[in-house]
Amino acid sequence: MSETSTLVTAEHFKYVAERTAREDPFLADLKQAARDAGIPPIWIAPEQASFMQILLRLARAREVIEVGTLAGYSAIAMARALPEGGRVRTIEIDTARAEFARKWAARSDVAGRVEVIQGAGREVLQKLPADSADAAFLDADKKSYPFYLEDCLRIVRRGGLIMVDNAFAFGQLFDPQPSDPDVPAVRSFNDLMSRVPELQSIIVPLGDGLWVGVKK
Repeated sequence: MSETSTLVTAEHFKYVAERTAREDPFLADLKQAARDAGIPPIWIAPEQASFMQILLRLARAREVIEVGTLAGYSAIAMARALPEGGRVRTIEIDTARAEFARKWAARSDVAGRVEVIQGAGREVLQKLPADSADAAFLDADKKSYPFYLEDCLRIVRRGGLIMVDNAFAFGQLFDPQPSDPDVPAVRSFNDLMSRVPELQSIIVPLGDGLWVGVKK
């Protein structure tokens, strides 16, 4: 027992990753195909995917909303944690990326559990009914995170999960002069997320920092 927290270092991250289930060949091939297609290699880490699967199973999630499909890596990973008849509806604004994700989802072991919706995040979210999802995962344009969160607080049921990626701002959270223009938006969102009364939330130090909130 200790009243103080252990400082998490790069060695701890490596230690955790080495003791997490390895990435399967299908997802490794998906990542290589995405690189070949010119899609940015910014998908979640395998250990983060494993942790999210655990959370979804504990929440007994059946319906998941994702904003920001990219290549479909996280959508497929999450769908693998859902029961038969479960579904990940993943939203992607870029037509080419949406089509890439559809193709790979169709080839996956969870082809019937991933629905790729091409469109703008807010436009799609605002059409979804209240309490229609068990979990949501946000991993899209950082400046729009507050708006996506507002929509997901309506869409996700009580007791459901809201997970948000990149809480560590691409490793630049504490940089006085960050090179990434989205860092200020991440910092602002982190402050917002910590004050949302409808959620009990915490940043989990996996990947680039993962917000996990449970709707009260």
